[in-house]
Amino acid sequence: MTGLELAGIGAIAAIVGVLIGCVGIGGVLLVPSLSYLFDVPVQMGIASAMVAYIFTGIVGTTIYARHGSIKWKMALILFVSAGPAAFGGALAVSVTPGKWLEFLIACLIVFAGVHALKKGSASDDDTIPQTGAPKLLAMGAATGIGSAMTGTGGPLVLVPMSIWLGFPALTAVGLSQAVQLPIALSATAGNILYGTLNWQIAATLSVATIAGSALGARLAHAVPRERMRRFLAWVLLGVGGFVVTRLAWSQIVG
Repeated sequence: MTGLELAGIGAIAAIVGVLIGCVGIGGVLLVPSLSYLFDVPVQMGIASAMVAYIFTGIVGTTIYARHGSIKWKMALILFVSAGPAAFGGALAVSVTPGKWLEFLIACLIVFAGVHALKKGSASDDDTIPQTGAPKLLAMGAATGIGSAMTGTGGPLVLVPMSIWLGFPALTAVGLSQAVQLPIALSATAGNILYGTLNWQIAATLSVATIAGSALGARLAHAVPRERMRRFLAWVLLGVGGFVVTRLAWSQIVG
């Protein structure tokens, strides 16, 4: 890729990083941006995005761990299934047609937009519902394969699932930050093995998303989070609708 293209990718990734830092959502926009703006094959975009989540996972886990917001016993059970599932997801990416992956990503974008529009339904107190190991293992597996196949971080999949089960919001976000790291590491190992990774793009995304996330964390204290959340929700719905329409049109004319 040319230096100008990489600079453009870095700019988009920084914006996405700001959204992640402000409201915790936004990573799902990385792969469509790479695909539609820079003609990056969707498999390569997914693999490159997963590398960036290694570093955002380290930063996020460190911050939440310092505040005691990660339930490590639960997180370790999630790790057991999330890592292998993410590796399997990388294999699935390498053999799945790009249009199917685009459709899956579009569905996840729309889901994220709808979820962001809704008022939080998490528990109002710090009581964590009884959640046995089998349920946590299933949650980890779903998060691992879903994240690896769509190029999204763990939070986008795990947080809505956890809140639906009645987890306190802080617990849900803390667990999603922790699980992001094993998912990204396992998926990246698989993507390297199956040859879908572009290191130039991956390095650009990593640096830009970390810088953007740091800025977004500061903006979160200056901009009303509810307004930012609703703005992002409509952006997600618009992007998801665009991807679905594009895929449908390609089927009609193709």
